Amino acid sequence: MIAVSMIVTVIAAAAAVAIWSMQQNLLYFQSPSQLAEQAMPTGRNFRLGGLVKVDSVSRDEQSLEVSFMVTDGKAEVPVRFEGILPDLFREGKGVIAIGAMDESGAFAADDVLAKHDENYMPPEVADALAEAGHPVKD
Repeated sequence: MIAVSMIVTVIAAAAAVAIWSMQQNLLYFQSPSQLAEQAMPTGRNFRLGGLVKVDSVSRDEQSLEVSFMVTDGKAEVPVRFEGILPDLFREGKGVIAIGAMDESGAFAADDVLAKHDENYMPPEVADALAEAGHPVKD
């Protein structure tokens, strides 16, 4: 009986650790409107998707830091990124940024992904834009 209870305890502990690890590594997708409704906790990694707001991109002359706004037509989220942006990164085009919200309320991106051609937009971004009343043409 003792051996069986020890085995069950070890299996339960291993399952709990596995579930906790998977929860920590999931990257949820959020649109700016979803963030406005329910904010993500500071420091929790997730994917932010939408369109790069026109005339919102500003670059620091002394470093590789770039800031811009991501919008879905209803809400906007300020994004900061330090690094080299993808060649296809443009204002008014679809983007997914991976990172976390910081204490100032801005999204600190670790990685920025841009669409790969004129006709493609990540499905999550297209769905979020359509839900916000800003449908994307096929």
